[in-house]
Amino acid sequence: MPSKIDKMTINNKSLDRRVRLSDDDRKKIKELFFDENYSKRKLANIFNVSRRTIQFIISPEKLEENKKRRTERGGSKVYYDKNKHKNFMKSHRNYKKKLFNEGLIREINIKQ
Repeated sequence: MPSKIDKMTINNKSLDRRVRLSDDDRKKIKELFFDENYSKRKLANIFNVSRRTIQFIISPEKLEENKKRRTERGGSKVYYDKNKHKNFMKSHRNYKKKLFNEGLIREINIKQ
C-alpha cells in the first residue's frame, strides 16, 4: 500500500531532483551547439548529462525515432537492479518528507 508521501507531488522543478535540466538549460544547450559550435561531448560534461541526452535535445526527431523503435520491439527490455531501485525510492521518499516538513510541498487530498 502506498504511503502518504508517495501521493505527494513536487510541483516545483527547482526542488525536483529527478529533473536535471531546466528549460533555460535546454535553450542554452541549443544556443551553444548551433551558435558557438560546442561539441556534444563538451556540452555533456558542462551540464553533467549524457551525450545521448544532448543529442535528443539538439535533434528532437531522433528522440521520437528512438521511442518508436522501442515500442516496436516491445518496450525497454532493460532490467533494473531491484536493490538499487529500492534504495533510490527510499531516498526519494525521505527527500519528499524533508520538503513536506519544511513546508515546500503540501499534501494532496485524493477522494476515492
